[in-house]
Amino acid sequence: MTLVREAPAVNSSNSFGIRLRSHRERAGKTRAVLGGLVGRSEEWVKAVENGRILQPRLPMLLRLAEVLGITDLADLTGNHSVPVAAVTKAASTPGDAVIAVMTSHARPTPTAEPNAERFLGRVDHAWQLWHSAPAGKAAIASVLPDLLIEGRGAVAHLDGQTRRRASAGVARAYHLAQQLFAYSPYTEMVWLSADRAMSAAQDADDPSAIAAAAWYYSHLYRASGQLTKAHEVVEQAAADLDPHSGQTEQLARWGKLQLAAARTHSKAGNEGLAWRCWDKAEQAANALPTGYLHPWLMFGAAEVAVTAIGMEADLFHPGRAIRRAARLELGALPAHRRAATYIDIARAYHLTGDPVGVVHMISKALRENVDVTERDLFVRQAVLDLVDNGGPVRDDARELALIVGLLR
Repeated sequence: MTLVREAPAVNSSNSFGIRLRSHRERAGKTRAVLGGLVGRSEEWVKAVENGRILQPRLPMLLRLAEVLGITDLADLTGNHSVPVAAVTKAASTPGDAVIAVMTSHARPTPTAEPNAERFLGRVDHAWQLWHSAPAGKAAIASVLPDLLIEGRGAVAHLDGQTRRRASAGVARAYHLAQQLFAYSPYTEMVWLSADRAMSAAQDADDPSAIAAAAWYYSHLYRASGQLTKAHEVVEQAAADLDPHSGQTEQLARWGKLQLAAARTHSKAGNEGLAWRCWDKAEQAANALPTGYLHPWLMFGAAEVAVTAIGMEADLFHPGRAIRRAARLELGALPAHRRAATYIDIARAYHLTGDPVGVVHMISKALRENVDVTERDLFVRQAVLDLVDNGGPVRDDARELALIVGLLR
């Protein structure tokens, strides 16, 4: 995209506020509207524009830039050029063939006799690739096109219970597509994947499949700031599961939904509700066989424990997060989940003002899984900030910036 500098050159002490006002008015937004879009009040916007509040930190700058359609942060700050996409999105995603299949409306024609068991086995294998391959996105991108074609063909040509089982498998394939496109420039494909997965799960008339689709939808709603919708989709799906049925699968998926609710409440700052839901998830995990870990949803005692670290960081209790991390053993979790946990620990060190801890944990995350780490918004924001203000870890931050594609 061509970067167009429209903000005027300003030399006053309040150059940021004047630039912000110029872009806001050019975008046709009132102070109240802009404030609402970035989670602040009309008075806050007015104070920033008038210079009574200093230039916000990087996370808020990014929100302002995206809301106002600004592609280079220098248009707001007047400093060196930093394309917004360099911080908010990874450079590329190996998903062109998947996009072609997902956006095709041609009636699926299976190359072989539809076989639900064969298809479901291929879905299981694809999930194993995601959890075990060093470059998980590339691995699943290579198998998803044929997998989606086969699954859609099976659903179109089978009937009865066999068709419903195939539909549940198609939902799981779309969950993988959502993983592929997460934190990429293809935001619309993430939403399409979530919607297709939920539709397939509902077509299967399977509460367990719907529960998994709700988990993935809740993550997407939460990431986009729609916390009420994130909670609603989880609550509706959980109501159709019976955690006391004696079925391991139902209990695991119910527990996974409780974790989703806990994380949504922690993001909203509802500490009491967050830990109440987390307690339910922990009880569910403890009721499962010792060492149990769901084969693709990854629910189990280890997942419950690492989720608590992210919740502590959400709730601005970094010391608690770091103490919990010190007691953890992450070996039971797949590499991409270990990477996400190290990123949550890095967030905690960031809150304590410890740049050494931030760099160390991001480095550990990268060693576990580059895909997850290089696309994480916090990682990209934190690394860029440390390149400019990292003091003794500035050189380490520059190395990280090269790895995640922030510097060339």
